[in-house]
Amino acid sequence: MSWIEEVEVSEAEGKLAETYAALVKQRGKVSNILKVHSLNPDAMSNHLDLYMTIMFGKSGLSRAEREAIAVVVSASNDCDYCVNHHAEALRRYIKDEEIINLLMSADGLETLEPRLSNIVRHAEKLTTAPGAMTESDLGELRAEGLSDSDILDITLIVGYFNFVNRIALGLGVAFSGDEMSGYLND
Repeated sequence: MSWIEEVEVSEAEGKLAETYAALVKQRGKVSNILKVHSLNPDAMSNHLDLYMTIMFGKSGLSRAEREAIAVVVSASNDCDYCVNHHAEALRRYIKDEEIINLLMSADGLETLEPRLSNIVRHAEKLTTAPGAMTESDLGELRAEGLSDSDILDITLIVGYFNFVNRIALGLGVAFSGDEMSGYLND
């Protein structure tokens, strides 16, 4: 639920009903962050396309690295919805709760293994101080073997989660234990 009207899956018609049906078939249910788009089905479809491309498409970044970026950006923005949702997904790839907790707090990131540390510290800086970014910031990523394509992917994921965090925070998108679990492919 959110602070604005939402069309329930059972009440959807036309393109919205088609999008909901595809989500239920692919993922098992419709997340609250997508349901909040229900008054604008085209935006929902485009949002979902971008998400699937940057989070599941071909990349030099692992799924764990992508989810870690999502968690750190969301923690930096105090977006509990996205922190919890993507920490749950991250647990499929990282089994160490201490690392998960560092990422969820966006604190102590320098103690992580060097590649992940550089990726998430870059994501945090781009989120909290975008005007302070310089070309030299990319050097730390390149030193870890990240290509320019990987750096673009990091930047796209950071930008996307800043966008989504503002949707969740600005519209009061809520999470619950039920909403956080039970997805088929997350």
